[in-house]
Amino acid sequence: MIGAGSTVIFHFDIKLADGSAAESTRVHNKPAKLQMGDGSLSPAFEAELTGLQAGDKKTFTLAPQDAYGMPNPDNIYYVDRSKFSLDAPAQVGMIIGFAMPDGSELPGLVREVVGDSVTIDFNHPLAGQTLTFNVEIVEVIN
Repeated sequence: MIGAGSTVIFHFDIKLADGSAAESTRVHNKPAKLQMGDGSLSPAFEAELTGLQAGDKKTFTLAPQDAYGMPNPDNIYYVDRSKFSLDAPAQVGMIIGFAMPDGSELPGLVREVVGDSVTIDFNHPLAGQTLTFNVEIVEVIN
C-alpha cells in the first residue's frame, strides 16, 4: 500500500479540460517512478495515490496549482534573434533546449518572434491547466 516514503511505479495518462490527451507513459510503455515525499510531485497528487496498491486504477482531476502550477511571468525571456543560427531560426511553436550553467538543458517554447526579439517561455507546457489524471499502479516498494 502506498504511503510516506514508498517508491511507486505507475502508468499515467493526462487529459486537458477539453478531453484531449496531453501526455501518457503508455505511448512508449515506460511507466513513471516516484518516491513519495521527495517533492517531485505536488502534495495533492501524492494524496490521490496514498493508500493505493499494485493493480489499482484511479482517475482524478487537479486544479492548476495542484498539478504543474500557474505560469510564472518571470519564466518568460526575450532573446535577441541573432542568438539563433541561420540553420535553426527561431519559429513560433518550436521547443528549444538551452544549456544551463550546471550542464543540464532547459526546454523553452518560442511564443513570439517580432523584429529582432524572440519570446521564450520556460514555464511547463501544462502550467495553468486543469488536468485529469488516469493512473494505474504497477508496483509499490515500501
